[in-house]
Amino acid sequence: MKLCLIISLFFAFVGGHAAAKEINIAAFGDSLSAGYGLPEKDGFAAALQRVLSENDLAITVSNAGVSGETSADGLTRVEWMLRKNPDMVIVEFGANDMFRGTPIAAIRQNLAGIVKKIQQHGAQILLVGMQAPANYPLSYRSQFTDMYQQISEENNIELYPFFLEGVALDPSLNLQDGIHPNAEGIRIIANNIAPSVMSVIKQIP
Repeated sequence: MKLCLIISLFFAFVGGHAAAKEINIAAFGDSLSAGYGLPEKDGFAAALQRVLSENDLAITVSNAGVSGETSADGLTRVEWMLRKNPDMVIVEFGANDMFRGTPIAAIRQNLAGIVKKIQQHGAQILLVGMQAPANYPLSYRSQFTDMYQQISEENNIELYPFFLEGVALDPSLNLQDGIHPNAEGIRIIANNIAPSVMSVIKQIP
Protein backbone atom coordinates (compact mmCIF):
# COMPACT_ATOMS: atom_id res chain seq x y z
CA MET A 1 0.00 0.00 0.00
CA LYS A 2 2.80 2.40 0.95
CA LEU A 3 4.74 1.61 -2.22
CA CYS A 4 1.66 2.16 -4.39
CA LEU A 5 1.20 5.60 -2.81
CA ILE A 6 4.86 6.49 -3.41
CA ILE A 7 4.62 5.43 -7.04
CA SER A 8 1.37 7.36 -7.51
CA LEU A 9 2.93 10.54 -6.11
CA PHE A 10 6.01 10.03 -8.21
CA PHE A 11 3.89 9.54 -11.32
CA ALA A 12 2.39 12.98 -10.80
CA PHE A 13 5.91 14.42 -10.77
CA VAL A 14 7.47 12.53 -13.66
CA GLY A 15 4.46 11.80 -15.84
CA GLY A 16 5.11 14.61 -18.29
CA HIS A 17 8.76 13.67 -18.62
CA ALA A 18 7.96 10.01 -19.18
CA ALA A 19 5.43 10.83 -21.86
CA ALA A 20 8.06 12.81 -23.77
CA LYS A 21 10.92 10.30 -23.50
CA GLU A 22 11.17 6.70 -22.47
CA ILE A 23 13.57 6.27 -19.55
CA ASN A 24 16.09 3.48 -20.06
CA ILE A 25 17.60 1.83 -16.98
CA ALA A 26 20.40 -0.74 -17.08
CA ALA A 27 20.68 -3.26 -14.23
CA PHE A 28 24.46 -3.68 -14.35
CA GLY A 29 25.97 -6.31 -12.10
CA ASP A 30 26.59 -9.97 -11.36
CA SER A 31 24.31 -13.00 -10.95
CA LEU A 32 22.02 -11.21 -8.51
CA SER A 33 20.96 -8.61 -11.06
CA ALA A 34 21.24 -11.13 -13.91
CA GLY A 35 18.60 -13.37 -12.30
CA TYR A 36 20.68 -16.50 -11.89
CA GLY A 37 18.65 -19.71 -12.12
CA LEU A 38 15.46 -17.93 -13.15
CA PRO A 39 13.64 -17.41 -16.45
CA GLU A 40 14.09 -13.91 -17.83
CA LYS A 41 10.54 -12.94 -16.86
CA ASP A 42 11.30 -13.63 -13.19
CA GLY A 43 14.69 -11.87 -13.10
CA PHE A 44 15.45 -8.57 -11.39
CA ALA A 45 15.21 -6.35 -14.47
CA ALA A 46 11.80 -7.72 -15.48
CA ALA A 47 10.48 -7.58 -11.90
CA LEU A 48 11.64 -3.99 -11.41
CA GLN A 49 10.12 -2.91 -14.71
CA ARG A 50 6.77 -4.38 -13.67
CA VAL A 51 6.85 -2.39 -10.42
CA LEU A 52 7.81 0.86 -12.16
CA SER A 53 5.28 0.38 -14.95
CA GLU A 54 2.25 -0.08 -12.70
CA ASN A 55 1.28 3.55 -13.27
CA ASP A 56 2.10 3.53 -17.00
CA LEU A 57 5.50 5.14 -16.58
CA ALA A 58 7.48 4.87 -19.82
CA ILE A 59 10.43 2.99 -18.35
CA THR A 60 12.47 0.12 -19.76
CA VAL A 61 14.78 -1.85 -17.46
CA SER A 62 17.39 -3.90 -19.33
CA ASN A 63 19.28 -6.85 -17.89
CA ALA A 64 22.98 -5.97 -18.10
CA GLY A 65 24.05 -8.48 -15.46
CA VAL A 66 26.47 -11.37 -16.01
CA SER A 67 26.69 -14.24 -13.54
CA GLY A 68 30.04 -14.73 -11.86
CA GLU A 69 31.38 -11.26 -12.55
CA THR A 70 33.54 -9.31 -10.13
CA SER A 71 33.95 -5.55 -9.88
CA ALA A 72 37.05 -5.88 -12.09
CA ASP A 73 34.94 -7.61 -14.76
CA GLY A 74 32.37 -4.82 -14.45
CA LEU A 75 35.05 -2.18 -14.96
CA THR A 76 36.19 -3.98 -18.11
CA ARG A 77 32.63 -4.26 -19.41
CA VAL A 78 31.16 -0.89 -18.44
CA GLU A 79 31.99 0.91 -21.70
CA TRP A 80 30.31 -1.87 -23.68
CA MET A 81 27.21 -1.54 -21.48
CA LEU A 82 27.15 2.23 -21.99
CA ARG A 83 26.89 1.78 -25.77
CA LYS A 84 23.19 1.20 -25.17
CA ASN A 85 22.96 4.78 -23.83
CA PRO A 86 21.08 4.20 -20.57
CA ASP A 87 19.62 7.20 -18.76
CA MET A 88 20.32 5.47 -15.44
CA VAL A 89 22.48 2.58 -14.30
CA ILE A 90 21.92 0.40 -11.23
CA VAL A 91 25.45 -0.69 -10.23
CA GLU A 92 25.47 -3.98 -8.31
CA PHE A 93 28.89 -5.59 -7.80
CA GLY A 94 30.96 -6.87 -4.91
CA ALA A 95 29.56 -10.23 -3.80
CA ASN A 96 31.91 -12.30 -5.96
CA ASP A 97 34.89 -10.14 -4.94
CA MET A 98 34.04 -10.83 -1.32
CA PHE A 99 33.74 -14.60 -1.87
CA ARG A 100 37.14 -14.60 -3.63
CA GLY A 101 38.84 -12.61 -0.91
CA THR A 102 39.65 -9.62 -3.11
CA PRO A 103 41.23 -6.81 -1.06
CA ILE A 104 38.70 -4.12 -0.27
CA ALA A 105 41.00 -1.42 -1.66
CA ALA A 106 40.90 -3.15 -5.05
CA ILE A 107 37.10 -3.55 -4.98
CA ARG A 108 36.72 0.10 -4.10
CA GLN A 109 39.03 1.18 -6.91
CA ASN A 110 37.07 -0.89 -9.42
CA LEU A 111 33.69 0.40 -8.27
CA ALA A 112 34.93 3.99 -8.29
CA GLY A 113 36.17 3.42 -11.83
CA ILE A 114 32.79 2.10 -12.92
CA VAL A 115 31.04 5.07 -11.36
CA LYS A 116 33.42 7.54 -13.01
CA LYS A 117 32.87 6.08 -16.49
CA ILE A 118 29.11 6.14 -16.08
CA GLN A 119 29.18 9.74 -14.86
CA GLN A 120 31.37 10.74 -17.80
CA HIS A 121 28.75 9.20 -20.06
CA GLY A 122 26.10 11.36 -18.41
CA ALA A 123 23.85 8.69 -16.91
CA GLN A 124 22.50 8.78 -13.38
CA ILE A 125 23.57 6.08 -10.93
CA LEU A 126 22.06 4.05 -8.11
CA LEU A 127 24.86 2.24 -6.29
CA VAL A 128 23.72 -0.99 -4.66
CA GLY A 129 25.62 -2.31 -1.65
CA MET A 130 26.21 -5.78 -0.32
CA GLN A 131 27.00 -7.13 3.14
CA ALA A 132 29.54 -9.74 4.16
CA PRO A 133 28.19 -12.80 6.01
CA ALA A 134 28.50 -13.06 9.77
CA ASN A 135 31.28 -15.67 9.52
CA TYR A 136 33.64 -13.07 8.04
CA PRO A 137 35.90 -11.10 10.43
CA LEU A 138 34.14 -8.08 11.91
CA SER A 139 36.79 -5.69 10.60
CA TYR A 140 36.32 -6.97 7.03
CA ARG A 141 32.55 -6.79 7.29
CA SER A 142 32.67 -3.20 8.52
CA GLN A 143 35.13 -2.10 5.85
CA PHE A 144 33.15 -3.85 3.12
CA THR A 145 29.89 -2.16 4.12
CA ASP A 146 31.53 1.23 4.65
CA MET A 147 33.13 1.06 1.20
CA TYR A 148 29.79 1.53 -0.55
CA GLN A 149 28.81 4.47 1.67
CA GLN A 150 32.15 6.15 1.02
CA ILE A 151 31.88 5.75 -2.76
CA SER A 152 28.33 7.11 -2.62
CA GLU A 153 29.39 10.20 -0.66
CA GLU A 154 32.55 10.87 -2.66
CA ASN A 155 30.69 10.77 -5.98
CA ASN A 156 27.41 12.32 -4.81
CA ILE A 157 25.33 9.35 -5.91
CA GLU A 158 22.46 7.59 -4.19
CA LEU A 159 23.08 4.33 -2.33
CA TYR A 160 20.71 1.42 -1.76
CA PRO A 161 22.61 -0.21 1.13
CA PHE A 162 21.84 -3.92 0.70
CA PHE A 163 20.50 -5.58 -2.43
CA LEU A 164 19.25 -8.64 -0.53
CA GLU A 165 17.43 -6.70 2.20
CA GLY A 166 14.52 -8.75 3.50
CA VAL A 167 15.53 -11.79 1.45
CA ALA A 168 18.99 -12.95 2.60
CA LEU A 169 19.08 -16.09 4.77
CA ASP A 170 15.38 -16.85 4.25
CA PRO A 171 15.18 -20.34 2.68
CA SER A 172 11.69 -19.68 1.33
CA LEU A 173 12.97 -16.71 -0.70
CA ASN A 174 16.13 -18.26 -2.12
CA LEU A 175 17.15 -21.05 -4.46
CA GLN A 176 18.59 -24.24 -3.02
CA ASP A 177 22.10 -22.76 -3.01
CA GLY A 178 20.94 -20.35 -0.29
CA ILE A 179 22.60 -17.43 -2.10
CA HIS A 180 20.49 -16.47 -5.10
CA PRO A 181 16.89 -15.24 -4.68
CA ASN A 182 14.01 -17.19 -6.18
CA ALA A 183 11.20 -15.48 -8.08
CA GLU A 184 9.43 -14.39 -4.89
CA GLY A 185 12.68 -13.10 -3.42
CA ILE A 186 13.32 -11.07 -6.56
CA ARG A 187 9.80 -9.65 -6.39
CA ILE A 188 10.46 -8.44 -2.84
CA ILE A 189 13.81 -6.93 -3.83
CA ALA A 190 12.21 -5.08 -6.76
CA ASN A 191 9.52 -3.62 -4.51
CA ASN A 192 12.05 -2.63 -1.85
CA ILE A 193 14.44 -0.89 -4.23
CA ALA A 194 11.79 0.85 -6.36
CA PRO A 195 11.56 4.05 -4.23
CA SER A 196 15.35 4.53 -4.46
CA VAL A 197 15.21 3.97 -8.23
CA MET A 198 12.47 6.55 -8.57
CA SER A 199 14.44 9.02 -6.48
CA VAL A 200 17.31 8.77 -8.95
CA ILE A 201 14.99 9.00 -11.95
CA LYS A 202 14.00 12.47 -10.76
CA GLN A 203 17.61 13.56 -11.33
CA ILE A 204 17.58 12.64 -15.03
CA PRO A 205 17.84 15.88 -17.03
